Amino acid sequence: MVLYLEVLKKYAVFIGRARRKEYWMFLLINLIITVVLSFINDYLYYLYALAVFIPGLAVSVRRLHDIGKSGWWVFIGLIPLVGWLWYMVLMAMNGQSGENQYGPNPKES
Repeated sequence: MVLYLEVLKKYAVFIGRARRKEYWMFLLINLIITVVLSFINDYLYYLYALAVFIPGLAVSVRRLHDIGKSGWWVFIGLIPLVGWLWYMVLMAMNGQSGENQYGPNPKES
């Protein structure tokens, strides 16, 4: 839950790097909240989805930075079938050790 809140605190921070754990915990908690809200009320579901769109995009870009890729790689998911699968592979990759062009390694900070 702490990592989920950290992502929300960095609401629109597209610079820097995000660890795998930060990305996947945000995605998991987001999924749970989305499923619960979809059963409760559609209006709340859409309101929540709108509220977490920017933080979700930002943590995705920071995650791509962690593996040394540009944030523009987030659009690979728009390619039918293969793009979404490749995007998941990218998100699951281990981050680059040490500092890269996007900043210091978050595991070492």
